[in-house]
Amino acid sequence: MRQRFKAVTVVLAVIFLLGVFFWILPPKTSSALATWEDWVDFIASKKSSPLAPKPEKSILARLEEGQKIFRYDTFGDEAFWGDTLRLHEAIKGENLGGVGPGVSPKTALSVGLKVDSEALPSDLARALRAGKVDLDDPASTIALLQNDAVVGIKGFFDKQGNLISIGIQCAFCHSTVDDSFAPGIGRRLDGWANRDLNVGAIIALSPNLQVIADRLEVDVPTLEQVLASWGPGKYDAIVLEDGKAFRPDGKPAATLIPPAFGLSGINLHTWTGFGSVPYWNAYVANTQMRGMGTFFDPRLNDPKKYPIAVKTGDWNIKNEPDLITPKLADLHVYQLALKAPQPPEGSFDPEAAARGKALFNDKAGCSNCHVPPLYTEPGHAIHTPEEMGIDAFQAQRSPTNGYRTAPLAGLWTHQKGGFYHDGRFATLLEVINHYDSLFNLNLSQQEKNDLIEFLKSI
Repeated sequence: MRQRFKAVTVVLAVIFLLGVFFWILPPKTSSALATWEDWVDFIASKKSSPLAPKPEKSILARLEEGQKIFRYDTFGDEAFWGDTLRLHEAIKGENLGGVGPGVSPKTALSVGLKVDSEALPSDLARALRAGKVDLDDPASTIALLQNDAVVGIKGFFDKQGNLISIGIQCAFCHSTVDDSFAPGIGRRLDGWANRDLNVGAIIALSPNLQVIADRLEVDVPTLEQVLASWGPGKYDAIVLEDGKAFRPDGKPAATLIPPAFGLSGINLHTWTGFGSVPYWNAYVANTQMRGMGTFFDPRLNDPKKYPIAVKTGDWNIKNEPDLITPKLADLHVYQLALKAPQPPEGSFDPEAAARGKALFNDKAGCSNCHVPPLYTEPGHAIHTPEEMGIDAFQAQRSPTNGYRTAPLAGLWTHQKGGFYHDGRFATLLEVINHYDSLFNLNLSQQEKNDLIEFLKSI
């Protein structure tokens, strides 16, 4: 009797559950699953609920599109770099219808521009290997631009093959090459900070700097002084909004170009946590690259802190057509897929790194803020200048008024130019000495060396 009661109870429970299941399914779905075989097929197919939104395109397609945007899209900024600044005229030189001596491949490489070897036609690649390409001739630079081989720069040509404008891409600052073909020429390394790139020197080539000088309310010689102060691997992404080109101590206000890899799971971007990754993409594409899009940030509508942003309306930009906003999502997907590269074999001492890891997580206390495996803090990773033991100048240029806990993954790729936002510490040892003093860690020299090896291994 008891067994029969249990059996009836089980049957009733199954009927009840099936009834609930049928009730929550849309009528069209439940009627389509009329037989047991239909149910088996439905469950085996592992399909999402009919109510679930269907992706417009596969994730692989989005990655591919995002890569294309990152590498090749100018967002319409050629209207600024070409039509307004006339940078293409300086590249051509007067012998090719431009102005000045022109920019040869040798000059381009000297200011940190890189060449994508995989974009070179086989005949041009063979000529380069054989030393048959004149690297002192601006015409050779034009040939590279015609093949989309200059990383981060796109040339626009008329039907006769004349360079008529130029634009820049995300890869301009945030890609380099592996030098597999020659120094400065190789396969692309997307997301790597180009610490060789002298952005100021490149901008200074423009025949029409007056438009930037007028924006900053200075004369052209003063602007040229500002651009010359940046040096390789640095850029000032805020001077066009606040006009502060130099720190109170007279040093340049420009900051190091950060990497754009290893951002998955990380909330705040840039040295001062200005915003998220897609926020910064929109900010840079609109206000720095001068693309044609939409951007809104009422924090910049502050006449004391950002007088130029208020004057120019950079806090609320609207362009039609919008060439930026529709691309932000796929661009974000691609950036999140860029993992921090593993250090080359032999680039650090494994045994010392193991000891350094133990120190990192214990005595030195580094992991309190640089939480593995992100090596930054989940959440709102902002600290006051006092907590960092440094001045507040750069922090106060940001709406956060603080400094972000920088991610450390892939640190080995961007040691050139120093550490911290402005490269104030030339070596990792200087960084460790700073924290050793700030937090009274009392680290021995051996412990400091072990920490360095671990940092190089991340």
